[in-house]
Amino acid sequence: MTLQEELQSLKTETLETIETMSLDGAKELQELRVSVLGKKGKLTEILKGLKDLSNEMRPVIGKEANEVRDALTKAFEEKAVAISNEKIAKQLESEKIDVTLPGKQLKHGNRHVLTQINEEIEDIFLGMGFQVVDGFEVETDYYNFERMNLPKNHPARDMQDTFYITEEVLLRTHTSPVQARTLDNHDFSKGALKMISPGRVFRRDTDDATHSHQFHQIEGLVVGENISMSDLKGTLQVISQKMFGDDRKIRLRPSYFPFTEPSVEVDVSCFKCGGTGCNVCKYTGWIEILGAGMVHPNVLEMSGVDAQKYSGFAFGLGQERIAMLRYGINDIRGFYQGDERFNEQFN
Repeated sequence: MTLQEELQSLKTETLETIETMSLDGAKELQELRVSVLGKKGKLTEILKGLKDLSNEMRPVIGKEANEVRDALTKAFEEKAVAISNEKIAKQLESEKIDVTLPGKQLKHGNRHVLTQINEEIEDIFLGMGFQVVDGFEVETDYYNFERMNLPKNHPARDMQDTFYITEEVLLRTHTSPVQARTLDNHDFSKGALKMISPGRVFRRDTDDATHSHQFHQIEGLVVGENISMSDLKGTLQVISQKMFGDDRKIRLRPSYFPFTEPSVEVDVSCFKCGGTGCNVCKYTGWIEILGAGMVHPNVLEMSGVDAQKYSGFAFGLGQERIAMLRYGINDIRGFYQGDERFNEQFN
């Protein structure tokens, strides 16, 4: 049998085998393909006889061999597609899908209630021309205490039980160090300093319904020429009305903080009873919300600010306390436990 006859015989036999092959025979089809067109397949074996042909016949048989290869390759590909389609058809028959069923509802998250409170407070102060300044949660004793007019062994340090890392490094107990660092670098020739410093603070405390070893504060500072107590009161009045309602009133009670003089506790008229007395305000008509005061001259002088020329006020409030008052939350631990049932209440 000549090479030409062998090629035609291989083509005919292979095409007949492909034609009669079952649509379940994906494996058999691949084995047949390898045995015919593979590197060691039947076509390769036939073509080894090209070396014995004359120079005139070699290109003729080579051309015919290419045509046989192309025809068989096309037949294998078409059969493979048919087998794949058959497989898909069987799957569709066995896997019924009811397209009328409602789709799965994707559950959307929401910002944490403390984040919402923080953003709301920041928006209020940005609208009043304040800047928002972040700082370090790990601070030095110098900036956390000494720059706040609390030298070593000062008894007022006992008011803030502290997590010390070393004798001079600690977890900040308030965000006041941010104010001191900002005050150091402020250029008063460009105007007064108006800033708030929100962030997480840490104190050694027993975790219970109203206390936590970590919580959040927003402290504010304004320093400039002719800043007075009336400026402080006006600012606090705006904050209270924005947070708790336009009809809220505030009152200032004398207090003590080492870094302000004079110092005050700030109460807001009860937003639940309007001041008539209820369980929220403990039947006093007033709710304590924050501490404030005029910046102590020593604090200004330690930043190189002339206390004879410049004055200022400072205040601090807690996001947790604001949220607990506003939403009637009676356990501070709910903010930190990551319970979706708690967070979903504040969408």
